[in-house]
Amino acid sequence: MLRSEFLNEATERGFVFQCTDTEALDAAFAAGPVAGYIGFDCTADSLHVGSLVQIMLLRLMQRFGHKPITLMGGGTTRIGDPSFRDEARQLLSDEQIAANMQGIKRCFAPFIRFGDGASDALMPNNADWLDQLSYIQLLREVGVHFSVNRMLSFDSVRTRLEREQGLTFLEFNYSILQSYDFRELNRRHNVVLQMGGSDQWGNIVSGVDLVRRTDSRQVFGLTTPLIATASGAKMGKTASGAVWLTADKRSPYDYWQFWRNTEDADVGRFLRLFTDMPLSEIARLEALGGAEINEAKKILATEATALAHGRENAEQAAETARRAFEEGEADANLPSITIPAAELVVGISIIRLFVEAGLATSNGEARRLIRGGGARLNDTPISDEAMLLTQHHIIDGAAKLSAGRKNHRLVKPV
Repeated sequence: MLRSEFLNEATERGFVFQCTDTEALDAAFAAGPVAGYIGFDCTADSLHVGSLVQIMLLRLMQRFGHKPITLMGGGTTRIGDPSFRDEARQLLSDEQIAANMQGIKRCFAPFIRFGDGASDALMPNNADWLDQLSYIQLLREVGVHFSVNRMLSFDSVRTRLEREQGLTFLEFNYSILQSYDFRELNRRHNVVLQMGGSDQWGNIVSGVDLVRRTDSRQVFGLTTPLIATASGAKMGKTASGAVWLTADKRSPYDYWQFWRNTEDADVGRFLRLFTDMPLSEIARLEALGGAEINEAKKILATEATALAHGRENAEQAAETARRAFEEGEADANLPSITIPAAELVVGISIIRLFVEAGLATSNGEARRLIRGGGARLNDTPISDEAMLLTQHHIIDGAAKLSAGRKNHRLVKPV
């Protein structure tokens, strides 16, 4: 039995995959507040559900009185993390990185409290120290502690070396800079724990080792499992693209729908990871069978959406879904797109509308949806791929497009 409340709860909820020294870390958490960090590179202007395990782990730390650090990778983004990627990331300009950073900052506010208090979160930017480094200084002070043989043994490095596109020297430096971040955060903010996905294990262990070698201090590393659905799909990805955390990139309704569509086998696991619900209540919901499991999915969807978008938006999404699916109504709260009313005179391609509405990622996917019987207009199956939307299809100011039983959009002429 673990002594610390945080590590015990994190383990029970399924957050813990690997740890450099579980017993010593547990003792540190039991002894008093611990500062721990996770790094987030600025590769897009929002985070998606694939990052939510990390955010929820930081949230859990804060719930138990510890100090979470969300490190912005303003410096490391200029290199790009090569971990388990088929090819090098596209290099971004400093202006793109700055814009992405501002977008990403919005993602944390619903989950984590920032401020000056003992357990309030901090958001440093590693560009503040990485941009000041000289190359020779880094080689002499830090590079001397890294074994190339060991770095080549990391799964993330070995995987890239075995693929057609090799690893550039630029990317090979990423692990050194990530380790430098850990030492800098330890010196500046007494951070003693680095966390991340299991694909970061090699980089995290290198940071633990660097702090020990240069500063003679014990610090720790902990990884979370990489999350996939029961069917093997990558978490946070759907046919229509990434499941973003910000409302301007994915509406609260669509976010609710993502969680509502969880596979039966994943309901209990996702309730533990992505909600604050008590473990005893999750155990009850997880045991439901048959049609009752759908009620557990609705609870998961509402609780997860409430964390990201607020309780009011979550309950509105749940009610909109209930009316759309259970009562067959084209509710005004359904996500919508607008089209020029003048185009309805000659008609608008139904294929084009499915793509513009985000119900299909391409014209080809829209055609396959129609051929498979999954496309509907105003709840009537679409059989003609050449069909045009005209004024005749506008009812009460909108037309309702549907992809399958659960994905709907209103098309409104303006």
